[in-house]
Amino acid sequence: MSEDVVRQMEPIFKPRSVAIIGASNNPTKWGGMVMNRALASGFRGPIYVVNPRESEIAGLKAYNNVLDIPGPVDLAVFTIPAEQMPGTMEQCIQKGIPGGLIISADFAETGPRGRALEEETVRIARAGGMRFIGPNGNGMWTSAVGLNMSPLPNPPRGSLAFISQSGMFGGAAVREAEARGFGLSTFVSMGNQADLTAADYLEYLAQDERTRVIALYLEGVKDGRRFARVAQRVAQEKPILVLKGGRSRQGARATLSHTASIAGEDRVFDGMCRQAGLIRVHQLEHLFIMAQALLGQPLPRSGRVAVVGNGGESVIAVDTLVSLGLEVPEFHDEDKRALKEMLPRHAPVPQNPVDFAAGAVGVEEETAVIEKLASLDNIDGIITSVPRDRSLRARSLADQRKAVITAVDEFCQIPERYGTPVITRSMMPSETVEELLRAAKIPIYQTVEECVLAMYALVRYGQIRRGE
Repeated sequence: MSEDVVRQMEPIFKPRSVAIIGASNNPTKWGGMVMNRALASGFRGPIYVVNPRESEIAGLKAYNNVLDIPGPVDLAVFTIPAEQMPGTMEQCIQKGIPGGLIISADFAETGPRGRALEEETVRIARAGGMRFIGPNGNGMWTSAVGLNMSPLPNPPRGSLAFISQSGMFGGAAVREAEARGFGLSTFVSMGNQADLTAADYLEYLAQDERTRVIALYLEGVKDGRRFARVAQRVAQEKPILVLKGGRSRQGARATLSHTASIAGEDRVFDGMCRQAGLIRVHQLEHLFIMAQALLGQPLPRSGRVAVVGNGGESVIAVDTLVSLGLEVPEFHDEDKRALKEMLPRHAPVPQNPVDFAAGAVGVEEETAVIEKLASLDNIDGIITSVPRDRSLRARSLADQRKAVITAVDEFCQIPERYGTPVITRSMMPSETVEELLRAAKIPIYQTVEECVLAMYALVRYGQIRRGE
């Protein structure tokens, strides 16, 4: 079944040609917004525009219907009124179009009349062998061919796939990913899931070489048993982060009118996530915090974490780690002595956390401490501040820059060398240091709470991979 789904979805995510049905010269209409994004997205295949009331749209010849298009079409994008969908779908089937994206709304989410239109559209598509996204969505982006079929800006290319039942979350996803320095391999606004469902997207993304982490925003799951079965298999290959709407009674009611989804009992969904190996989050920001760490850091052997920092922030980090079920083990006596030799004289004996006590240290000293921690047999992950952009050993500014780059480069090699994830907190890093860390996929967060969430994601996914 998974091979069939992947084959059926190839024309959607890797189309060679696209027809926009309902394209418009009006940039405020969906047909205009989607068409303009598509033309500006860098897609190299032919884009055909269909609108019987226009002869030309954005410099392209407009066709009366898809049957008039001279060449083959892989993907049909619909931005037409719902009542026109069955007849138009018939034409697409006659044309032999294998993939569809229905952005149009006014289907099952609006009541019996819309539900009937949706069911008829599905019946025609399935009888003709078309698979489609939607309806009632916000479009899609696929980095495989550089095609943006949504009103959103082109996302930066990256390794995170974001599949959402809410179109507005798509915009938030693009902005948040870009702000955190990583991009998207795929974005899909699923809408009502009339044909393709969340399980189908998981099937496809499991084999997508551009995707390393999968993020889902769900309001309801169709065929929950299949979803759980597919998710459990995919989670052994790639991390799956899930944010679910409709946790409350009032929120569940809202999902019905939003994407025609029945949210279900939250306790049952939570249990399914644990059994299937999904990492559940309750805030969009948390989803991206965790994704950033999972995209670049090795998985820890266990949940034993060392904290490096100054004062109260280290205390907060320790408390938050413990509250999430992670460990902050005390160092062995010989390790305490070795670490103490690396710290300023007035710094306390490090027991975990390690406190520089606002002492004068440079990037070389910080790197040496982190490397020592990574070598310990009872430490599986490290939370620390971004390395400083100064050297206590260099005499001139030129020497200082060289020393900082050398030491930070050593710092960046620690996760791979020891198999120990390193999570950093921003202390207003220099542009040079920040560039080096991002290039090494060492994440930088603004607060210790974000650092802890990132470490938790790594620990939890490690447990999922080990079947714990």
